[in-house]
Amino acid sequence: MANVIDGKKLSEDILAKVKQETAVLREQHDIQPGIAVIIVGEDSASKVYVASKEKRAEECGFLSNKYELDGKTSEADLLALVKELNADKNIHGILVQLPLPAHINADHVIQTISPDKDVDGFHYINAGKVMTGAIEDAFVPCTPAGIMLMVEHGLGKDLSGLDAVVVGRSNIVGKPVAALLLAANATVTIAHSRTREIDDVCRSADILVAAVGKPEMIKGDWIKPGATVIDVGINRIPAPEKGQGKTRLVGDVEYKTAEKVAGFITPVPGGVGPMTIAMLMANTLKAACKANNLPLPKF
Repeated sequence: MANVIDGKKLSEDILAKVKQETAVLREQHDIQPGIAVIIVGEDSASKVYVASKEKRAEECGFLSNKYELDGKTSEADLLALVKELNADKNIHGILVQLPLPAHINADHVIQTISPDKDVDGFHYINAGKVMTGAIEDAFVPCTPAGIMLMVEHGLGKDLSGLDAVVVGRSNIVGKPVAALLLAANATVTIAHSRTREIDDVCRSADILVAAVGKPEMIKGDWIKPGATVIDVGINRIPAPEKGQGKTRLVGDVEYKTAEKVAGFITPVPGGVGPMTIAMLMANTLKAACKANNLPLPKF
């Protein structure tokens, strides 16, 4: 049976360090990291995510400002708010919760955020730094950053000689995590919906990152014995065994078969999810340090 990588425990360790570093920052430099979170509309999942982020920010000792905008808010008004926050010296990180209403171009909004306050790591400048190996100078997207810490937990920082397969090619997870794995000396393949014989591609992986958004797509017999499996998927499926209309969360990997083959594996829930929020807090602390020309914390 695989060793379970406990994302909740790892995330709590990261948050404890963020809290400690924030206290030092306030004591020695009178600086309080500040994060602004913008949510547009009434998407229920987004509201849950934002509440969780707000809670963690306050626990870390941050200044946390939430802006809840009506779903009919114009793109121009949203961009004006982002520009206002770009100029606010008390705010070091800006996060616009996705998805946005259909009438707002999300890319316009993301690219309007100052790269120095882009704690989600989605701006082209930060994406470019990650893809070209300037990782220390970038805000790395939170989920890929968390994934790498989970991989390091099992395999260490140097992945020389290991084959990694990333299933999924999104700009938010697939592409940046592939770049990070490459920077750690892994040999990397990106697989996706057009990949032929994708099961065989997955079987070649010493490290398998599943970020495709299809419930339990990757079966245990797709996994190389002893591989490290990182499951990014969060999918809600029917659970009639729990009662009529009930659901449960599953990943992109069929856990019950995968855990019998893998060497290390992340659960869903309790795996990558908590790490994403922890790395958002770490990026906000880093932004506050960068803005004040102070040494950057290491995680």
